Amino acid sequence: MSAKDRLREMEQVSSSEKFQVAVVQAAPVAFNRERTLEKVHDLARQASEKGARLVLFPEAFVSAYPRGLNFGAVVGSRSEEGREQFRRYWESSVDVPGPAVNALGRTAKSYGIYLVVGVVEREGGTLYCTVLFFAPDGSYIGKHRKVMPTASERLVWGFGDGSTMPVFDTALGKMGAVICWENYLPLMRAAMYAKGIELYCAPTADPRDSWIASMRHIAVEGRCFVLSCNQFNRRRDFPADYSSSFGDDPEVIVTRGGSCIVDPFGNFLAGPNTEGEAILTAEIDRAQIIRGKFDLDVVGHYARPDIFHLHVDERPKEPVTTQDTLEGNRHG
Repeated sequence: MSAKDRLREMEQVSSSEKFQVAVVQAAPVAFNRERTLEKVHDLARQASEKGARLVLFPEAFVSAYPRGLNFGAVVGSRSEEGREQFRRYWESSVDVPGPAVNALGRTAKSYGIYLVVGVVEREGGTLYCTVLFFAPDGSYIGKHRKVMPTASERLVWGFGDGSTMPVFDTALGKMGAVICWENYLPLMRAAMYAKGIELYCAPTADPRDSWIASMRHIAVEGRCFVLSCNQFNRRRDFPADYSSSFGDDPEVIVTRGGSCIVDPFGNFLAGPNTEGEAILTAEIDRAQIIRGKFDLDVVGHYARPDIFHLHVDERPKEPVTTQDTLEGNRHG
Protein backbone atom coordinates (compact mmCIF):
# COMPACT_ATOMS: atom_id res chain seq x y z
CA MET A 1 0.00 0.00 0.00
CA SER A 2 1.37 3.40 -0.94
CA ALA A 3 1.87 6.18 1.59
CA LYS A 4 -0.89 8.16 -0.14
CA ASP A 5 -3.31 5.25 0.19
CA ARG A 6 -2.34 4.85 3.84
CA LEU A 7 -3.04 8.53 4.46
CA ARG A 8 -6.47 8.17 2.90
CA GLU A 9 -7.20 5.06 4.98
CA MET A 10 -6.05 6.81 8.13
CA GLU A 11 -8.52 9.62 7.54
CA GLN A 12 -11.29 7.02 7.26
CA VAL A 13 -10.15 5.22 10.42
CA SER A 14 -9.90 8.40 12.48
CA SER A 15 -13.39 9.51 11.44
CA SER A 16 -14.74 6.26 12.91
CA GLU A 17 -12.72 6.94 16.09
CA LYS A 18 -11.00 3.55 16.06
CA PHE A 19 -7.47 2.86 14.88
CA GLN A 20 -4.36 0.85 15.69
CA VAL A 21 -1.31 2.07 17.59
CA ALA A 22 2.00 0.37 18.33
CA VAL A 23 4.80 0.60 20.86
CA VAL A 24 8.19 -0.78 19.82
CA GLN A 25 10.13 -2.59 22.53
CA ALA A 26 13.61 -3.09 21.12
CA ALA A 27 17.28 -2.19 21.47
CA PRO A 28 19.04 0.46 19.42
CA VAL A 29 22.51 -0.02 17.99
CA ALA A 30 24.10 1.79 20.90
CA PHE A 31 26.23 4.82 20.01
CA ASN A 32 25.69 4.24 16.29
CA ARG A 33 23.21 6.82 15.05
CA GLU A 34 23.04 5.72 11.41
CA ARG A 35 22.52 2.04 12.12
CA THR A 36 19.92 2.89 14.76
CA LEU A 37 18.04 5.03 12.24
CA GLU A 38 18.03 2.05 9.89
CA LYS A 39 16.60 -0.09 12.69
CA VAL A 40 13.89 2.52 13.38
CA HIS A 41 12.97 2.38 9.70
CA ASP A 42 12.69 -1.41 9.71
CA LEU A 43 10.76 -1.62 12.98
CA ALA A 44 8.40 1.14 11.84
CA ARG A 45 7.73 -0.90 8.71
CA GLN A 46 6.88 -3.94 10.83
CA ALA A 47 4.56 -1.88 13.04
CA SER A 48 2.89 -0.41 9.98
CA GLU A 49 2.31 -3.88 8.58
CA LYS A 50 0.44 -4.66 11.80
CA GLY A 51 -1.89 -1.79 10.98
CA ALA A 52 -0.44 0.84 13.31
CA ARG A 53 -1.16 4.48 12.52
CA LEU A 54 0.89 5.76 15.46
CA VAL A 55 4.23 4.15 16.33
CA LEU A 56 6.09 4.99 19.54
CA PHE A 57 9.76 4.23 20.26
CA PRO A 58 11.43 4.27 23.70
CA GLU A 59 13.28 7.00 25.55
CA ALA A 60 16.72 7.84 24.11
CA PHE A 61 16.36 5.22 21.38
CA VAL A 62 18.56 7.16 18.97
CA SER A 63 21.07 6.12 19.87
CA ALA A 64 21.48 4.99 23.48
CA TYR A 65 20.29 5.14 27.04
CA PRO A 66 23.72 4.75 28.71
CA ARG A 67 22.55 2.52 31.54
CA GLY A 68 25.30 1.65 34.00
CA LEU A 69 27.87 4.19 32.80
CA ASN A 70 29.26 6.62 35.38
CA PHE A 71 31.20 8.77 32.88
CA GLY A 72 34.15 8.74 35.25
CA ALA A 73 32.53 11.21 37.62
CA VAL A 74 32.68 11.52 41.37
CA VAL A 75 32.06 14.63 43.43
CA GLY A 76 34.89 17.02 42.65
CA SER A 77 36.53 15.03 39.85
CA ARG A 78 36.03 13.72 36.28
CA SER A 79 38.32 11.21 34.60
CA GLU A 80 39.74 11.42 31.10
CA GLU A 81 38.09 8.08 30.30
CA GLY A 82 34.74 9.52 31.34
CA ARG A 83 35.26 12.59 29.18
CA GLU A 84 35.91 10.29 26.21
CA GLN A 85 32.71 8.37 26.98
CA PHE A 86 30.79 11.63 26.89
CA ARG A 87 32.45 12.60 23.58
CA ARG A 88 31.37 9.28 22.09
CA TYR A 89 27.84 9.83 23.33
CA TRP A 90 27.79 13.35 21.88
CA GLU A 91 29.03 12.10 18.51
CA SER A 92 26.12 9.65 18.23
CA SER A 93 23.45 12.20 19.19
CA VAL A 94 21.00 14.11 17.00
CA ASP A 95 20.94 17.68 15.70
CA VAL A 96 17.44 19.18 15.54
CA PRO A 97 17.00 20.09 12.73
CA GLY A 98 19.52 17.92 10.93
CA PRO A 99 20.09 14.80 8.82
CA ALA A 100 18.74 12.38 11.45
CA VAL A 101 15.51 14.36 11.69
CA ASN A 102 15.21 14.23 7.91
CA ALA A 103 15.74 10.46 7.95
CA LEU A 104 13.04 9.96 10.59
CA GLY A 105 10.68 12.10 8.55
CA ARG A 106 11.29 9.88 5.54
CA THR A 107 10.46 6.85 7.66
CA ALA A 108 7.15 8.38 8.76
CA LYS A 109 6.29 9.26 5.17
CA SER A 110 7.31 5.85 3.81
CA TYR A 111 4.70 4.10 5.96
CA GLY A 112 2.12 6.88 6.38
CA ILE A 113 2.39 6.86 10.17
CA TYR A 114 2.65 9.24 13.06
CA LEU A 115 6.14 8.51 14.38
CA VAL A 116 7.11 9.41 17.95
CA VAL A 117 10.69 8.56 18.87
CA GLY A 118 13.03 9.23 21.76
CA VAL A 119 16.40 10.70 20.79
CA VAL A 120 19.44 12.16 22.47
CA GLU A 121 19.49 15.69 21.11
CA ARG A 122 22.57 17.88 21.06
CA GLU A 123 22.72 21.64 20.98
CA GLY A 124 26.17 23.09 21.28
CA GLY A 125 28.00 21.13 23.94
CA THR A 126 24.86 20.02 25.80
CA LEU A 127 22.77 16.89 25.34
CA TYR A 128 19.04 16.67 25.98
CA CYS A 129 16.67 13.73 26.32
CA THR A 130 14.11 14.57 23.66
CA VAL A 131 11.07 13.13 21.93
CA LEU A 132 10.49 14.01 18.26
CA PHE A 133 7.09 13.93 16.51
CA PHE A 134 6.49 13.32 12.81
CA ALA A 135 3.31 13.36 10.73
CA PRO A 136 2.33 10.74 8.14
CA ASP A 137 3.40 13.07 5.32
CA GLY A 138 6.92 13.06 6.76
CA SER A 139 6.80 16.54 8.21
CA TYR A 140 8.49 17.25 11.52
CA ILE A 141 5.77 18.40 13.93
CA GLY A 142 7.86 19.34 16.95
CA LYS A 143 9.65 18.09 20.04
CA HIS A 144 9.55 17.75 23.79
CA ARG A 145 12.69 18.06 25.88
CA LYS A 146 12.73 16.27 29.21
CA VAL A 147 12.36 18.97 31.85
CA MET A 148 13.77 16.92 34.72
CA PRO A 149 16.48 14.31 34.10
CA THR A 150 16.58 11.76 36.91
CA ALA A 151 19.52 11.36 39.29
CA SER A 152 22.75 10.61 37.38
CA GLU A 153 21.08 11.49 34.07
CA ARG A 154 21.71 15.11 35.08
CA LEU A 155 25.41 14.48 34.59
CA VAL A 156 24.97 14.04 30.83
CA TRP A 157 21.60 15.64 29.98
CA GLY A 158 20.55 19.26 30.27
CA PHE A 159 17.13 20.47 31.44
CA GLY A 160 14.35 21.32 29.03
CA ASP A 161 12.11 24.31 29.71
CA GLY A 162 8.40 24.98 29.39
CA SER A 163 8.63 25.93 25.73
CA THR A 164 8.64 22.30 24.57
CA MET A 165 5.64 20.78 26.33
CA PRO A 166 3.37 20.42 23.30
CA VAL A 167 0.15 18.57 22.77
CA PHE A 168 -0.50 18.31 19.03
CA ASP A 169 -3.99 18.24 17.55
CA THR A 170 -3.72 15.41 15.00
CA ALA A 171 -6.08 13.35 12.89
CA LEU A 172 -5.89 10.64 15.54
CA GLY A 173 -6.48 12.91 18.51
CA LYS A 174 -4.48 15.17 20.79
CA MET A 175 -1.02 13.70 21.15
CA GLY A 176 1.89 14.52 23.47
CA ALA A 177 4.74 12.93 25.38
CA VAL A 178 5.95 12.87 28.96
CA ILE A 179 9.30 11.14 29.38
CA CYS A 180 10.08 8.54 32.06
CA TRP A 181 10.11 10.02 35.57
CA GLU A 182 8.66 13.31 34.38
CA ASN A 183 5.50 11.28 34.84
CA TYR A 184 6.11 11.54 38.58
CA LEU A 185 5.71 15.34 38.38
CA PRO A 186 2.03 15.78 39.29
CA LEU A 187 1.93 19.38 38.08
CA MET A 188 3.36 18.43 34.69
CA ARG A 189 0.68 15.81 34.29
CA ALA A 190 -1.93 18.42 35.17
CA ALA A 191 -0.52 20.73 32.49
CA MET A 192 -0.84 17.96 29.89
CA TYR A 193 -4.37 17.13 30.98
CA ALA A 194 -5.29 20.80 30.69
CA LYS A 195 -4.18 20.68 27.05
CA GLY A 196 -6.64 17.86 26.46
CA ILE A 197 -4.13 15.10 25.83
CA GLU A 198 -5.77 11.93 24.54
CA LEU A 199 -2.81 9.89 23.29
CA TYR A 200 -0.37 10.13 26.17
CA CYS A 201 3.03 8.82 25.03
CA ALA A 202 5.31 7.76 27.87
CA PRO A 203 8.68 6.60 26.54
CA THR A 204 10.79 5.40 29.43
CA ALA A 205 13.87 3.59 30.71
CA ASP A 206 12.15 2.32 33.87
CA PRO A 207 11.50 -1.45 33.79
CA ARG A 208 10.08 -1.77 37.32
CA ASP A 209 6.66 -2.99 38.34
CA SER A 210 6.01 0.38 40.00
CA TRP A 211 6.27 2.05 36.59
CA ILE A 212 3.64 -0.22 35.12
CA ALA A 213 1.32 0.62 38.01
CA SER A 214 1.91 4.33 37.34
CA MET A 215 0.85 3.94 33.71
CA ARG A 216 -2.49 2.52 34.82
CA HIS A 217 -2.89 5.35 37.33
CA ILE A 218 -2.15 8.04 34.73
CA ALA A 219 -4.57 6.54 32.22
CA VAL A 220 -7.35 6.63 34.84
CA GLU A 221 -6.38 10.05 36.21
CA GLY A 222 -6.17 11.70 32.78
CA ARG A 223 -8.90 9.61 31.15
CA CYS A 224 -6.52 9.12 28.23
CA PHE A 225 -4.85 6.29 26.37
CA VAL A 226 -1.33 5.75 27.70
CA LEU A 227 1.33 4.27 25.43
CA SER A 228 4.34 3.25 27.49
CA CYS A 229 7.47 2.14 25.65
CA ASN A 230 10.77 0.83 27.01
CA GLN A 231 13.83 -0.80 25.51
CA PHE A 232 14.59 -4.48 25.82
CA ASN A 233 18.31 -5.07 25.57
CA ARG A 234 21.08 -7.40 26.60
CA ARG A 235 24.77 -6.84 27.23
CA ARG A 236 25.48 -7.85 23.62
CA ASP A 237 23.48 -4.88 22.38
CA PHE A 238 26.23 -2.57 23.68
CA PRO A 239 29.80 -2.22 22.36
CA ALA A 240 32.38 -4.71 23.59
CA ASP A 241 34.29 -1.92 25.36
CA TYR A 242 31.16 -0.72 27.19
CA SER A 243 32.38 -0.51 30.76
CA SER A 244 29.51 -0.84 33.22
CA SER A 245 28.35 -2.83 36.20
CA PHE A 246 26.63 -5.41 33.99
CA GLY A 247 29.78 -7.41 33.24
CA ASP A 248 30.64 -9.14 29.98
CA ASP A 249 28.11 -11.98 29.70
CA PRO A 250 26.44 -11.16 26.34
CA GLU A 251 23.10 -12.68 27.39
CA VAL A 252 22.66 -10.67 30.59
CA ILE A 253 19.44 -8.65 30.38
CA VAL A 254 20.21 -4.98 30.90
CA THR A 255 16.65 -3.67 30.49
CA ARG A 256 13.67 -6.00 30.57
CA GLY A 257 11.10 -3.79 28.81
CA GLY A 258 7.66 -3.64 30.39
CA SER A 259 6.00 -1.77 27.52
CA CYS A 260 2.22 -1.56 27.58
CA ILE A 261 -0.84 0.22 26.22
CA VAL A 262 -3.57 1.21 28.69
CA ASP A 263 -7.10 2.50 28.13
CA PRO A 264 -8.77 5.40 30.01
CA PHE A 265 -10.18 2.99 32.61
CA GLY A 266 -6.79 1.49 33.45
CA ASN A 267 -7.24 -1.71 31.45
CA PHE A 268 -4.26 -3.17 29.63
CA LEU A 269 -4.90 -3.32 25.89
CA ALA A 270 -1.42 -4.73 25.27
CA GLY A 271 1.37 -5.88 27.56
CA PRO A 272 3.07 -5.37 29.83
CA ASN A 273 5.75 -7.38 28.05
CA THR A 274 9.01 -8.32 29.78
CA GLU A 275 9.86 -11.32 27.63
CA GLY A 276 11.98 -9.78 24.86
CA GLU A 277 11.90 -7.52 21.86
CA ALA A 278 8.34 -7.01 20.65
CA ILE A 279 5.98 -4.72 18.80
CA LEU A 280 2.80 -4.36 20.85
CA THR A 281 -0.36 -3.14 19.14
CA ALA A 282 -3.84 -2.21 20.29
CA GLU A 283 -7.03 -0.73 18.94
CA ILE A 284 -7.89 2.74 20.19
CA ASP A 285 -11.54 3.67 20.61
CA ARG A 286 -11.54 7.40 21.28
CA ALA A 287 -15.13 7.21 22.51
CA GLN A 288 -13.76 5.63 25.69
CA ILE A 289 -12.19 8.98 26.60
CA ILE A 290 -15.54 10.74 26.80
CA ARG A 291 -17.15 7.79 28.52
CA GLY A 292 -14.47 8.04 31.17
CA LYS A 293 -14.78 11.79 31.64
CA PHE A 294 -18.43 11.35 32.54
CA ASP A 295 -17.30 10.78 36.11
CA LEU A 296 -13.72 12.11 36.17
CA ASP A 297 -12.29 15.17 34.45
CA VAL A 298 -9.47 16.45 36.65
CA VAL A 299 -9.19 19.76 34.79
CA GLY A 300 -12.94 20.16 34.43
CA HIS A 301 -15.81 19.20 36.69
CA TYR A 302 -13.52 17.28 39.06
CA ALA A 303 -11.24 20.29 39.66
CA ARG A 304 -11.43 22.88 42.42
CA PRO A 305 -9.83 26.01 40.92
CA ASP A 306 -11.17 28.04 43.84
CA ILE A 307 -8.67 26.11 46.01
CA PHE A 308 -5.97 24.80 43.67
CA HIS A 309 -4.45 26.66 40.74
CA LEU A 310 -1.47 25.83 38.50
CA HIS A 311 0.58 28.43 36.63
CA VAL A 312 2.70 27.12 33.75
CA ASP A 313 5.48 29.23 32.21
CA GLU A 314 6.02 28.13 28.61
CA ARG A 315 8.41 30.89 27.62
CA PRO A 316 11.77 29.69 26.27
CA LYS A 317 14.67 30.41 28.61
CA GLU A 318 17.80 31.59 26.78
CA PRO A 319 21.08 31.61 28.75
CA VAL A 320 22.40 34.50 26.67
CA THR A 321 20.53 37.36 25.03
CA THR A 322 21.96 40.30 23.13
CA GLN A 323 20.53 43.74 22.64
CA ASP A 324 21.15 45.98 19.64
CA THR A 325 22.31 49.27 21.15
CA LEU A 326 21.06 51.27 18.15
CA GLU A 327 17.61 49.78 17.74
CA GLY A 328 17.03 48.30 21.17
CA ASN A 329 16.14 44.91 19.69
CA ARG A 330 16.72 41.83 21.78
CA HIS A 331 17.95 38.61 20.22
CA GLY A 332 18.06 35.11 21.68
